[in-house]
Amino acid sequence: MSATVTLTTRTTLVTPCVLSVSKSSSHSIAKTPVASITLIPNHGVDGDCHAGKTTQHQAQPQGTPNLRQVHLVPVETLREISARLSTGAAGRNAKPLSAGEIGENITTEGVELSTLPLGTELHFLGGSGDEESVVVLTGVREPGPGMDKCRAGLKDICVVRNGSQKVVKRLAGVMGTVKKGGMVRPGMGIRIVKPASVRPLPVV
Repeated sequence: MSATVTLTTRTTLVTPCVLSVSKSSSHSIAKTPVASITLIPNHGVDGDCHAGKTTQHQAQPQGTPNLRQVHLVPVETLREISARLSTGAAGRNAKPLSAGEIGENITTEGVELSTLPLGTELHFLGGSGDEESVVVLTGVREPGPGMDKCRAGLKDICVVRNGSQKVVKRLAGVMGTVKKGGMVRPGMGIRIVKPASVRPLPVV
């Protein structure tokens, strides 16, 4: 399944794909890498604690529509966070992040998810190129205090600020809802379908 994410970066063009999939039935920060996950329309990942039509995240108002059914993080983001950890208080002793460690269901490679427009569809492709499932992006994840339970100081590390202390980037991945159900597993390709109107992803 998913090994510890290395800081090695690729120099060749990478076709967007699924690197790892994870889930957890309990409200812990980290999720456990598994061989595959099953997406259920307007619900989320089967067997995951954050699945449901209404909000399941404990830090958010309950009973509202669940815009965070599926959590996705690029491996490139995990490498960036790991690099920032290595220059922090822990220094060179900081262990690189592993896939699923900050709570994502799907770890991707080859696409910067946070720069995609609101409503972008991620079509996960099977071995024959057939479409297996579809996730619609709803927003950028707001790093919450629970991230510090994963690594001390991780919440602040995941918020990038400029010289004026204005937030310019969040490194906690993106959220989405399930439009079409199906299985997602490592190695699957991802076809990106952008909406006609281009609006940036809000923070959710």
